[in-house]
Amino acid sequence: MNERTKKGLEIVQTAFILGILGDTLLRAMPWGLNFFLWVTALAVGLWVVTVRYRNEKPRMNSLLLHGALIFLAVMFVWRDAVQLLVFDVLAILMVLAVLTLPAMKLQMQQSGLAHYALGWVYSGFNCAFSPFLLIVKDIKFKGIPRNGATKHLAAALRGILVATPILLIFGALFVAADAAFQDLIEKTFRIDFEFVIGHLVTISALSWVVAGYLRGATFFIFDREAKESANDLSISPDELDLKEKTDKAEKPKTWDLQDINNSFFPSYFTFGTVELSVVLGLMNLLFLAFVIVQVPYLFGGMDLVQNTENLKLAEYARRGFGELVFVSALVLPVLMAAQWLIRKDDKMAIAVYRVLACVQISLLFVIMLSAAQRMLLYTGTSGYGLTTMRFYPMVFMIWMAVVFVWFAATVLRGKRQQFAWGTLWSALLFLGVLHVFNPDHFIARTNIGLMHAGRNFDASYMRDLSDDAVPALLEGISAFNAEQRCMVQKNLVKRIEKYDKEADLRSWNWSRWNARLQLSNAATGFDISGCAEGAEREQSEIKVFDREL
Repeated sequence: MNERTKKGLEIVQTAFILGILGDTLLRAMPWGLNFFLWVTALAVGLWVVTVRYRNEKPRMNSLLLHGALIFLAVMFVWRDAVQLLVFDVLAILMVLAVLTLPAMKLQMQQSGLAHYALGWVYSGFNCAFSPFLLIVKDIKFKGIPRNGATKHLAAALRGILVATPILLIFGALFVAADAAFQDLIEKTFRIDFEFVIGHLVTISALSWVVAGYLRGATFFIFDREAKESANDLSISPDELDLKEKTDKAEKPKTWDLQDINNSFFPSYFTFGTVELSVVLGLMNLLFLAFVIVQVPYLFGGMDLVQNTENLKLAEYARRGFGELVFVSALVLPVLMAAQWLIRKDDKMAIAVYRVLACVQISLLFVIMLSAAQRMLLYTGTSGYGLTTMRFYPMVFMIWMAVVFVWFAATVLRGKRQQFAWGTLWSALLFLGVLHVFNPDHFIARTNIGLMHAGRNFDASYMRDLSDDAVPALLEGISAFNAEQRCMVQKNLVKRIEKYDKEADLRSWNWSRWNARLQLSNAATGFDISGCAEGAEREQSEIKVFDREL
């Protein structure tokens, strides 16, 4: 049995174990402790399979990313906000994509954003199709030893396959022939086929996806068959390494995926000093014109907005903030693409790029300040309150500001290969800080504070926040008017009923547990007996936040 077959069997076994574990854990909803346990098992399985196959010392970068997987899974045990959990899942998928880069002979820390995107596509392709390659290409079934327990197990499986249709035919005839025998069979083999098929489908799907991913993280999909046949146990690792180095020395290097540059592009597709000056120069002029228009509002504040004819606060903030966030996100790929297209032998173009990019980033920071001011005016004491749709874009823009600072420290200094790695970790750090910050609790507390300042309070929106917001709602409920209190209390009572229905240890989550504990103590003081008359009003109420959005 060669090494590739042995590793393929290990991948199949690991995937099957993770499939069974996933079926056992992940069926309990909503996810909490169960998701953490399964992702941790996946991280351990991935670590064992890849490290053992590569036969090398564990690298710190890989260890950090495996730790990040477990950290992101812990967040499911901590917070309950849907937005945070969606970001956690996306971050987990991104980390898993980056962990496949070594299989493509790419260094994770030196790879760029395009490599990370390639890892994402590569991972998805492997999850869908690589199990076929495990069966057809990797595992040489003829080479598996047929002795001992393996030999007897194979014989037993063949016997079961042959006997099953025979038993079913004769069993059906006996059941039809005798009512007592039919009763015995039905009592003995009382099988819920819908239940069994559901579990089999879940186990099969999870095992398939995990096997495909592990295969992609272990074997590069374009590995040659000749290399596989050389990986026999009779060949020592030193001899195999020498053979691979000899093969590489004999064949000219034609393509380096780690360092993809524009050298294969025709010259008219690349940028020299003139082209670069025109493209970035015109962009800077456009940005400068917008900044000049925004400067009065930036320093004039609320008074200027309110005193400007035909300009309302809601229109000013709503019309501008989303577009400016999109501008902030769009500038980065433009600058990255422009830098990649510069002709490497044109030193003047490189110098011009650095100057124009610095100007572009400086103007962009002013635009970001304008966008931040719009949102602060919109959600402040003179505005309409805070929602998740206003909070998370603001956080995204703050993160983009950090990314642009990192861009200036790496790409503009000729260290482009370090940019993607730092960006990835800045995103993970921001995500961790968001969990500590607890957005839903902050949103509820902020809007309750605005209510005390005389602003409208949308209780119908507040009651729909996650369990992260329950402590803030309980703390401020005494200041609600009768209708608002009814609305919130009725929702909190429904949450208590939901907790009782979802009492499953696999779904344990700290925020839900803490909310349940606080609600069980506070619910004794709830009085919703007089809330029935407000039910129709509750359904027809015009929501302040939705209207202003």
